[in-house]
Amino acid sequence: MKALLTFLPLFRQRSGALALALLLSLITLASGVALLGTSGWFITATALTTLGLGFNIFVPSAMVRGLSFVRILARYGERLVGHNATLKLLSDLRGWLFARLFPRLPLPDRSLRHGDLVSRLTADVDALDTAFLVAIGPLAAAILVGGAMTTILGVFLPAAALPYGLALALAGLGVPVAMVLIGRRAGRDSVAAQADLRMHVLDGVTGHADLVLLGALGRTAHDFAQANDHSAALRRRLGLVTTMGGLAVQVLAALALAGTLWAGLVALDAGSIDGPVMAALLLGVLGSFEVTSLIVRSTAKATQAMAAAERLVALDDMPPPVIEPVHPAPLPAGGAIALDTIRFAYPGLPAILDGLSLRVAPGERVAITGASGNGKSTLLRLLLRLADPQSGQVSIGGIDLTTLASHDIHAHMALLSQDSPVFIDTICNNLLIGRADAGEAELWDALGRAQLDDHVRALPKGLDTIVGEAGRTLSAGQARRLCLARALLSNAPVLLLDEPTNALDRDTEEAFFRVIASGTAGRTVILVTHAALPPGTVDRMLVLENGVLG
Repeated sequence: MKALLTFLPLFRQRSGALALALLLSLITLASGVALLGTSGWFITATALTTLGLGFNIFVPSAMVRGLSFVRILARYGERLVGHNATLKLLSDLRGWLFARLFPRLPLPDRSLRHGDLVSRLTADVDALDTAFLVAIGPLAAAILVGGAMTTILGVFLPAAALPYGLALALAGLGVPVAMVLIGRRAGRDSVAAQADLRMHVLDGVTGHADLVLLGALGRTAHDFAQANDHSAALRRRLGLVTTMGGLAVQVLAALALAGTLWAGLVALDAGSIDGPVMAALLLGVLGSFEVTSLIVRSTAKATQAMAAAERLVALDDMPPPVIEPVHPAPLPAGGAIALDTIRFAYPGLPAILDGLSLRVAPGERVAITGASGNGKSTLLRLLLRLADPQSGQVSIGGIDLTTLASHDIHAHMALLSQDSPVFIDTICNNLLIGRADAGEAELWDALGRAQLDDHVRALPKGLDTIVGEAGRTLSAGQARRLCLARALLSNAPVLLLDEPTNALDRDTEEAFFRVIASGTAGRTVILVTHAALPPGTVDRMLVLENGVLG
C-alpha cells in the first residue's frame, strides 16, 4: 500500500474527473437500489390494493421509468468519464516512469533483464491505471450507499439497521481486507511470474536463430512451459481467493436479507410497517450489495496493482549511474579530450581498463582496435559520462567531466554505435532526432555528407518517406548512413563511432569508411572498430590490450 501512495500526486491531477466518475457511480448505484425498492413497493401495493381504479399507478410507474433512464445515463457517463480519466492517468504514469528512468540509463543493476524492464514499462503500468475503477471508486460507493441504506432502515425498520450495517461493513471492508492479506503474497508472486513469462517469450523471439543453431529449442520450450505452469498455478490461487471472497459476500448478503425479512415480519405483525414498504426495503437491501460483489471481484487486481507499484517504485529507487554536479562548470569550447590513468571495473569483475591514458587533440581522428571484451565500448561510455571511472580523470579542455552537466557533454559528443536505431517514421523525423530545429537545407546537407542524398531524392516522397522497422526498407549500408547523417546534423564537435560497420559486407564497409573520412572534416573523431581501415580514414590508430592503449 505504501508503494501505491507514491502515485497519489498523479491521482490528484485527475481528481476532478475521478470525483465526477465517483459521483456518477453513486448515482448509478443509488438509482438501481431505488429502482428495485420502488418496483417492489409498486408491485406489492398493486397486488394488495382494494381500491381498484382509485389506485394511482401513474406516479410509481413514471418513477420506475425515470429511475431506469437515470441509471442507464449515469452508467454511460461513469464509463465515459471514468475511462477517459483513467487513460489520461495512464499517460501520466508513463510520463512519471520515463522521467525517472531516463536519468538512470543505462541501468546500473545488471540483474534487471531487458524483458523485465519491458514488463515494468507495460504490464505493471497497466495494472496501476485501473486502481481507481476497480478499487477506490467501488469502495467509496459501498460506504456511501451502505450508510444511506442503513439510515433508511433506521427510520422505517430500526431492528434491521444494525444487522444490515454489520453485514455490509463485513462484505464491503472486512472480506476485501481479508482477501488482500491472504492473497497479497500470491498477487506479488503472480506479477513476478507473469513478468518472467514475458521474459521467456522475449528471449525466445529475439534469440530464436541462436536457439535453433545450438539445438536448445527443446530446453527453452520446457523452461517456458514450467514458467507458464507456475504462473497459471498462481492465477488459480488468486482465483480461489476471489471465489471464497465472493461466497462470503453472498452469505453476508443472505444474512442481511434474512435479518431484514425477520425484522420486517415482526414489524408487519405489530402493524408498524405495511407490506409494500417492507418489500421495498427488502429489494433495496438486495440491490445495495451489488457494489460489494464488484469490490470482491476487483480485490485480486488490487493485490496485483500493489505488487506492480512496488516494482515501479523499485525502478525509481535505483541509483543513477552518475551524480550530476550541483553547480556545473561551463563546457570549454575546442578543448582536447584526455583520459589520465583511468581504472574501471564492472561490479564483481576484474578491471577492464587499468591505467589507460589517451589525449585527442581538437579535429584529430583516432581509431581504437582490439579484441572483443577489452573495453573499447566502455571507453566511449566513460567519455559520454554514462559511467564514472573508479580512479583517474576524464576531461575536456582540462575540465573534469564530473564537474560538467551531462546534457552539455552529450551535446558536445555525438555517438554512432552498431545499435543506433532507425525508427518507424519518416526520414525527416529520423534526422531531426539529431537536432530538432534543423531546417530542410541542413537535412539535405547532412544527407549529402553521409552520401545518402541521391538515394533520398530518388524516393517518391523524399524526406517524407517512411522507413520500416529498424530501417528494413533501406539496405544495411543506407540505414547506417542515415544514422551517420543524424549524428552529423547534431553539430557536435566530437563524434564517437562504436563499431559503425558491424555486420556490413566488405565493399559496403569500405564505402562507409570513405564517407566518414570525407564527411567528418573538421571534427574530432574517436572510432572503435575491428575492421581494417582504408588509408586516410584516421590520423592515428591505437590498440587496446590488457586495459591500456598502445
